[in-house]
Amino acid sequence: MSSSIPSPSPSPVPASVEDDLPFPPIEPFDAGWLDVGDGHRIYYEQCGTLDGPAALFLHGGPGSGCSPRHRRLLNPAWRIVLFDQRGCGRSTPAGECLANTTADLVADIERLRAHLGGLRWLVFGGSWGSSLALAYCAQHREACLGAILRGIFLTGNDDIDWFFNGAGQLLPDHWAALAVPAPSAHRSELATWYFDTVRGDDNDEAVEAVRHWMDWEEALSRPGLPPALAGRTSRETAAGQLAKYRLQAHYLRHECFIGRARALDFARALRGLPTAILHGRLDLVCRPSNAWAVHQALPDSRLLLVDGAGHSPFDAPMTRALVAAGDHFLAHGTFAGWPNEDRA
Repeated sequence: MSSSIPSPSPSPVPASVEDDLPFPPIEPFDAGWLDVGDGHRIYYEQCGTLDGPAALFLHGGPGSGCSPRHRRLLNPAWRIVLFDQRGCGRSTPAGECLANTTADLVADIERLRAHLGGLRWLVFGGSWGSSLALAYCAQHREACLGAILRGIFLTGNDDIDWFFNGAGQLLPDHWAALAVPAPSAHRSELATWYFDTVRGDDNDEAVEAVRHWMDWEEALSRPGLPPALAGRTSRETAAGQLAKYRLQAHYLRHECFIGRARALDFARALRGLPTAILHGRLDLVCRPSNAWAVHQALPDSRLLLVDGAGHSPFDAPMTRALVAAGDHFLAHGTFAGWPNEDRA
């Protein structure tokens, strides 16, 4: 294990949000970078209890990264392993799209598992992390104790079209702001325009596109509430945002190298593996029908549609439900009886 703990990247969160999280702040007992080849090094950290059962946290995006508050979604009795995927967060090189596919990420998880001593772990993934969890668990089932999947993203073109177009029926004013930067001739293919522009050579235009993309994402993530607009940022912050969204555009253009049909095939391959599916009923980023589709493909899974929750794991009803699912598995090694038993 590493002898020095690198400082986490800043993740500004309002104090009221932090104070509502179920477990107190926790620091890693181990952290470092793992060389995974192709010029990539992934940042990882471990926190919680060294000799506890292991849980692997998979962040969303694609392109995002882990933050200190993600450590607090699981009981510290777990041995919690988090890592920033290729090109994300503290992993290097930042925003690199070469040698960066879902197959590469699945292989990286296995490299990390071997580096940590060949753990078996509960796989905990939300949004894009749920897609990656499906891919990983299906291909390395022997490594998995079970899975918690939140805010299901099935990676297909219909999900991507929903995000850039269909959801505009629900938030037409915000969608109009999303469409403003695109020439009128490109508004029928808004996703393609954003992917091309964010990854284009005109840096100023790319940064402006990222700002509108972030504002739209924020509006969808806060149903019924006024979104906090991204606004202007420092050059350094803008560069980090651009790296993130360039990587996200790379993945989305390729249906995250999975696609809907294959994602559901992965779900079918999980039959018999304890699996909990949680999805906010108010989720406008990823539709609740995605969770239903995975549950139908994996009928022995346990499904909870969370009232009052949108896409964020930090919506209070979702946070409570995630903690209950993790604690139930910690106590029983299965999701049988959850969530009804926890509500009794």
